Amino acid sequence: MAGMLEIQGLRAAVGQREILTGVDLVVAPGEVHAVMGPNGSGKSTLAHVLAGRPGPVVTAGRAMLDGVDLLTLEPWERARAGLFLGLQHPIEVPGVTTEAALSHAGVSRADLPGRVQSAAAAVGLRTDLLDRPLNVDLSGGEAKRNEIVQLCVLRPAFAVLDEIDSGLDVDALDDVGATLSAAVAEWQLGVIAITHFSRLLGVLQPDRIHVFSDGRIVESGDASLVERLERDGYAQFL
Repeated sequence: MAGMLEIQGLRAAVGQREILTGVDLVVAPGEVHAVMGPNGSGKSTLAHVLAGRPGPVVTAGRAMLDGVDLLTLEPWERARAGLFLGLQHPIEVPGVTTEAALSHAGVSRADLPGRVQSAAAAVGLRTDLLDRPLNVDLSGGEAKRNEIVQLCVLRPAFAVLDEIDSGLDVDALDDVGATLSAAVAEWQLGVIAITHFSRLLGVLQPDRIHVFSDGRIVESGDASLVERLERDGYAQFL
């Protein structure tokens, strides 16, 4: 379906171990889907497979973005097609500033400084930190804010955010959540937010909650599902 991110029967293995065992998920533009589940259930592997990170081997299924199968594309082509991955542990890139990285991603150099400054202000990141090499000597929270700066400048169609809330204090969480919510409203960003904590979902209102277990989605629901998880844990889904 045009404009959608559609994951169909996705299976993937690392070595001899199957990690994703049949993931089905459809995200429309402007929708926020939260993916929650116990450690080791395959949530991060899903993010890596969608973005094309080396390691996991896809054995079945498709991941369609606006009618194009992402799994047939190189990682950079997936990014150009409109997919953004917010890393759980943002990497340091010595010698390359945020602006330089974004310019090589295809953003016009003419308006890049203004867009970066605007995005940094929105997410509460000190602008002097942008003069440093990408994420070098930044705290965990500053690096996460910098991920959102890049997202806002690139304006992707869909973002897969792998524990974007980890390492954020309360103020940073509010800034990141508000900025993402604005992106959802402004350009209909579709979001898959992988998280362990309900606090992110208090500021980034999800349309659907999904429970991930044993490499697939085993339960979906509205915000009341989070209350069940906090009360009863994941044992009921294992």
